[in-house]
Amino acid sequence: MIKVGVFGANGRVGKLLIDDLKSTPNMSLSSVYVRNSLDFSIDPSVLVSSDMKSFLNACDVVIDFSLPEACESLLESAIKTPKPLVIGTTGLNTHQLNLLKQASEVMPILYATNMSLGVALLNKLVFQASAALEGFDIEIVEMHHKHKKDAPSGTALTLGESAAKGRGVGLDKVRVSGRDGNIGERTKDEIGVMALRGGDIVGRHTVGFYNEGEFLELNHTATSRSTFSKGALRAGGWIVGKEAKLYTIGDCLEL
Repeated sequence: MIKVGVFGANGRVGKLLIDDLKSTPNMSLSSVYVRNSLDFSIDPSVLVSSDMKSFLNACDVVIDFSLPEACESLLESAIKTPKPLVIGTTGLNTHQLNLLKQASEVMPILYATNMSLGVALLNKLVFQASAALEGFDIEIVEMHHKHKKDAPSGTALTLGESAAKGRGVGLDKVRVSGRDGNIGERTKDEIGVMALRGGDIVGRHTVGFYNEGEFLELNHTATSRSTFSKGALRAGGWIVGKEAKLYTIGDCLEL
């Protein structure tokens, strides 16, 4: 039985993880990290702690859906108390991404901006289409609920990286995430990554390839956050026992 620690339990996906663990074979909830207190009741056998070391020692793998600053604290503590990590927190800055890479030298870490099977496959298709459709303009549009704090979404940026990789360029050199005013014509190499926010949209990502006389659009829509929690639990079961390294959801799904 794999003992799972949930980091970010008060969040939307954190609560789903706790619920889904009740029916997940060979996995059980063993510990929950809280900075203050849980806003819901939990099985009394589960360790609820604000002490990071106690939280880490009580589990075999940690699944993190929190905020960037909280994820940073988790990584700093895990370097001292190594534990397999599955991280789905988005909006990480350069320092936090570097810390993620540093931590993966002493423990296995699976980092994914989206834990769904469909998005993992979409990234692969975007790379292939980008490489094949030379000369097509690439535009990415993502839609999320009004409470999402980071923009563009981590998933959209990962899709942008897949598209840029297919063209043999770095996304940071070609990304455009806003257009306003008389900015002139679209440049040949730019990749647009745009964000829309509203209502309770779980997540919708469209990657379009546009040319004279034709266009192709690849789309993924998440209709439930359980897609992310179930994908993270699958990743959690997979990563236990792996060597220290930074893994992707594609590694877990063998895509």
